[in-house]
Amino acid sequence: MRAAGRLIEAVREAGFETRGKSDASPVTEADERAELLITAALVAADPDTPIVGEEAHAAGHRPPPCGRFWLIDPLDGTRDFVAGRAAYSVNIGLIEDGRPVLGLVLSPRDGVLWAGAAGHGAFRQNPGEGREWITTRPCAVPPVVVVSHSHMDDDTRAYLSRLGMVALEPAGSSLKFCRLAEGSADVYPRYGPTCEWDTAAGHAVLLAAGGAMQAPGGANFGYGKPGYMNGAFLAVGDAATLGALPAL
Repeated sequence: MRAAGRLIEAVREAGFETRGKSDASPVTEADERAELLITAALVAADPDTPIVGEEAHAAGHRPPPCGRFWLIDPLDGTRDFVAGRAAYSVNIGLIEDGRPVLGLVLSPRDGVLWAGAAGHGAFRQNPGEGREWITTRPCAVPPVVVVSHSHMDDDTRAYLSRLGMVALEPAGSSLKFCRLAEGSADVYPRYGPTCEWDTAAGHAVLLAAGGAMQAPGGANFGYGKPGYMNGAFLAVGDAATLGALPAL
């Protein structure tokens, strides 16, 4: 994770070109090189488990979902990276039987790492420091709501109006999940399109820290869906609030 973060920052400092993928999303040298680095490390550590990476998937390498697989987003928040903002991350998630059981999220700009695993808790680690174990918090009044500043849509605006009085904080990438996990935010509603590699790592960290996430209607938010495409979701730090919040 940290080697990928250093590579991304080296590309940013040296300058880069931005290209468009078939879905009109941006891609850079940093995305592609970081994914190659992470993929090689995972193959060396866990050679029998399939890997689904964002850039490999875009290039046509699309292994079918199975019981256990890795999801990689080498640079989540490429739009923020291109725009010069710091809200981008490196995401690695491990899926078992449709659930995210291990997640790592790195903020390359400041080197902060969040990680969590089912049954083992979650932690935050600043560069050069030890692990700080983290947990979610009881929902604040008014709740702190994190939303995507790149994908704010009418559905999200309507949901926010139903929530009523909130402290709204636009943010980028999987760092929104980490805010919930470490107890500095409370609610993250998302309607706009995401892929499974966008959410798996942060979802795993959130669950390990005591949070929850569900699909519309209260359904389980699972992985291994066709095309690795996500629908809407509601993520919260305080699982007890799910019944009290407006449904998606």
